[in-house]
Amino acid sequence: MLITPAIVALQLIALSATGAVLLASGFAWKILRYWNIASGSELQIWLERRTYLISTLLGFALGAELLSLLLFVHTAESLSSQFVGAMCATGVLNVNSFGFPTLLLKISIFLLATFWLALDRVDNRGYDYPLVRVKYGLLLAIAPLIIVEGVLQTRYFLGLEPEVITSCCGSLFSANSRGVAAELAGWPARPALAIFYGMAGLLLAVGLAFRRWPWLGPLFAVSSILGFGVAIAAIVAFLSLYIYENPNHHCPFCLLKAGYDYVGYALYLPLFIATAAGISAGLIAPFRHLISLRETIPGEVRRLTWLALGGFGLFYGLATGLIGRSNLILL
Repeated sequence: MLITPAIVALQLIALSATGAVLLASGFAWKILRYWNIASGSELQIWLERRTYLISTLLGFALGAELLSLLLFVHTAESLSSQFVGAMCATGVLNVNSFGFPTLLLKISIFLLATFWLALDRVDNRGYDYPLVRVKYGLLLAIAPLIIVEGVLQTRYFLGLEPEVITSCCGSLFSANSRGVAAELAGWPARPALAIFYGMAGLLLAVGLAFRRWPWLGPLFAVSSILGFGVAIAAIVAFLSLYIYENPNHHCPFCLLKAGYDYVGYALYLPLFIATAAGISAGLIAPFRHLISLRETIPGEVRRLTWLALGGFGLFYGLATGLIGRSNLILL
């Protein structure tokens, strides 16, 4: 096992987050069973006081989980020089069978955690905490994922042996290989570009329509998820080729290297923020009719919607600029 400050930090985050969600899960069951805002019982008063502490604790824990995704990818990239055959984070994640499952789980938790934090922010502004059962029910769904993530991450780091010879992006993201990555790498550029920019138009249209008709919230959330998937697929299928100016290099992780001006961070950060904001805006909007949140939710949804559209706009704008300046011609 390799031990670096980043790995220690990631393990501490995982341990802290696991402890926080385990503690909060016990409280969540009490909320779901006994919460009654109309009651003046001693138990209800205790629950109301306790929810401030638990929400604050979860805010820090889930906030740390958001940062852990970025730190995990950065750590994998920085360790690429430690393994034979690893040219980038792909090779490091391929050292054992726990690398990519941990990454995918962290991405899922990122999106769910941002929604929980947005839900908590809105709920705390309602005088009767109208979403308290919803957010603690969601917590019970997130908690097992965080626990499993901690286990997988630990197994992954324990299995990082420098003498292991790994395979890197050239074999994984190749049209001649098998699997989802290979399928994306073999996606023809012309239809991929059409779908990519078609998705941009759909996101803009649905986002603007959602601003006018709030009942379209769930559609905007689904569109944001689809937009995220299409964007990742496009990076593998053709955008990476334009950046590397190499028609056979499809890796989505080499974009994070200094040799490419760390352009991957500039692409991924607005994409992840936009997706999380779009999901949160779309799924919070259906609660706009709750009396105590009638003044809160419209403003919150408006802010998140513009954040989502702005993030997607930055992503598409940068992607278009990178394609335009490239010397590679695919079409």
